[in-house]
Amino acid sequence: MTPSLLCATDGSPISEKAVIFAVELASKLHHHLTFVTVITAADEETSPLVWDEQRILAQDLPPDRELLAALNIAVRANLQHLTCVRLHGTPAAAVIVNYAEKNNYHHIVAGSSGLTGAKRLLIGSVAADIVTLAHCPVTIVR
Repeated sequence: MTPSLLCATDGSPISEKAVIFAVELASKLHHHLTFVTVITAADEETSPLVWDEQRILAQDLPPDRELLAALNIAVRANLQHLTCVRLHGTPAAAVIVNYAEKNNYHHIVAGSSGLTGAKRLLIGSVAADIVTLAHCPVTIVR
């Protein structure tokens, strides 16, 4: 089985740094790279850990701007082994980690603004929660 890398993206500038890092790492190590974005809706009727997935092949145009931006970076770097996945559910970190574990990903990459203290308590941190929940190594890019 080829080692695989999962990179969470939400389209933010911090997330773009994580995408660039993941592309470079996957290229250097010859790993398969999957970009994942999570759709969380306040009115979503699923339980917190229930999710579904929609795979989008790299040669197809992803409908999500987050995935399209990540895919553009990877294509410019000539990365060949790519997949894009859209997940639905909350909380986002649990959805990402559950997907990674179920699909045997060896490494997760995510971006973080590095907030601490009261700001982190108010806003939360998907990246910190991924680190806490993950079954595999996690790289946080700032």
